[in-house]
Amino acid sequence: MTRVRHPYLDHPAPIPFAHRGGTADGLENTAAAFRRAASTGYRYFETDVHTTSDGVLVAFHDTTLDRVTDTAGRIRDLPWSAVREARVAGKEPLPLFEDLLDEFPEARWNVDLKAESSLEPLVDLIRRTGAWDRVCVGSFDEGRVARAQRLAGPRLATSYGVRGVVGLRLRSFGVPAALRAGVVAAQVPESQGGIRVVDRRFVRAAHARGVQVHVWTINDPERMNSLLDLGVDGIMTDHLETLRDVLTARGAWS
Repeated sequence: MTRVRHPYLDHPAPIPFAHRGGTADGLENTAAAFRRAASTGYRYFETDVHTTSDGVLVAFHDTTLDRVTDTAGRIRDLPWSAVREARVAGKEPLPLFEDLLDEFPEARWNVDLKAESSLEPLVDLIRRTGAWDRVCVGSFDEGRVARAQRLAGPRLATSYGVRGVVGLRLRSFGVPAALRAGVVAAQVPESQGGIRVVDRRFVRAAHARGVQVHVWTINDPERMNSLLDLGVDGIMTDHLETLRDVLTARGAWS
């Protein structure tokens, strides 16, 4: 494990993340899913945020409501009064991210900024609630996370976007590459497009920079064990009990 550089990462063992609260039961990114994750023993949750047309910050993965709710339409085109009527799997409402912060005061959140319009509302919410130690902000878009980092300052934990991950991979092969400073984690898939991303060389390069490696989304116990053997610092999963059992067997469930 790497030395903790930010209070967000103050965890004594590899971090288990409940990906969207755990999606196996079809209630992803709902308060019900996060309640189940908390009851399973998780305190690190992964979620995504979008902003409605009237500026309300919603915890939801997709740009549209179509895939997992009984309503259709793009979140950014709809007011909160319409979005709040949608039900995930026909049962659970979409939560406000602020309400999740309030309901789970001990939880730490990995938040994927899905749209530029969510950047300032998210930073404003973190500032207003003082949740600096409880939130890590990430995005595939390196520039978006860099803008959040500049807006919030060094109190905000951030992860690399795609450009930063590529740069870190190049460094793992000894190729010089510029990397954004002040990053606490590289959050990556195990492989991408058939190309291996996470191996011992990549983990060493990240740790040499004081950066943790969190891998998504891993649901198979053999892959979990293989990644933990490489020294990764966190795993995001849909299958909460599986990861808990793997970490418990290794004496690493905290």
